[in-house]
Amino acid sequence: MYRIVEKTPLNPTVTKMVVEAPLIAKKALPGQFVILRAGADSERIPLTVADYDREKGTVTVIFQVVGGGTMELNALKEGESLHDFVGPLGRASELDGLKKVCVVGGGVGCAIALPVAKALHEKGAEVHSVVGFRNQDLVILEDEFRACSDKFVLMSDDGSCGRKGLVTAALEELILAGENYDEVIAIGPLVMMKFVVAVTKKYNVKTVVSMNPIMIDGTGMCGGCRLTVGGKTRFACVDGPEFDGFEVDFDEAIHRGAMYKDFEAHAREEACNLLNQEVR
Repeated sequence: MYRIVEKTPLNPTVTKMVVEAPLIAKKALPGQFVILRAGADSERIPLTVADYDREKGTVTVIFQVVGGGTMELNALKEGESLHDFVGPLGRASELDGLKKVCVVGGGVGCAIALPVAKALHEKGAEVHSVVGFRNQDLVILEDEFRACSDKFVLMSDDGSCGRKGLVTAALEELILAGENYDEVIAIGPLVMMKFVVAVTKKYNVKTVVSMNPIMIDGTGMCGGCRLTVGGKTRFACVDGPEFDGFEVDFDEAIHRGAMYKDFEAHAREEACNLLNQEVR
């Protein structure tokens, strides 16, 4: 049912996939996500809607190949179909009324940040984008960010592209230079978002973060994606995925996100062995 109409590698570990899903394309908004399965027995994978085309009836997702489930997904070819593709899920980004925003993206999180930056640009807001990667080989969507940003800053850990350093340093420089943002929107690894919030708290700049905890059903029933926000339990799938960064308990989220590392490593090894057998 959900035919893959385009599959493009963006870097050695990140893939863009355009899927035929007209009903989802009709309703999807920036900030929302889908849950998909490559096959009938595959893992359920939540992925943010990176783009959509209502006329063509397609939805774009961008994913990093890190475990067994994403390895199975990446093994599918153009013309083949996904078993499940459910959405749009979650709450859309709240962008109305924003006049000047800094969008901060890290790594594959830039795939989630881009549709937000594009939507803000289309609404006439002034958009500053600060994006960071470990090195030049991992850079994705640079041209797309430049096209929708009034100011664009590229950072890399090793200095192989853009400026050497962290996105937090670039963000603080902009704030100290007098850029008065209505809001900072940070999307990326939990540690990155935690330290972006540490910067913006100093200057009392409202900050929204997009959370990516473990998720199973996407309807709030399983409780796997629970977070502590403002001292209360919230579920990323129905209450988010975006939350007030000042209220998120990042240390708890980081701890819970690391609980299944051993299981994930085992699943990745099994997927590698299975794919190797299929190749032979």
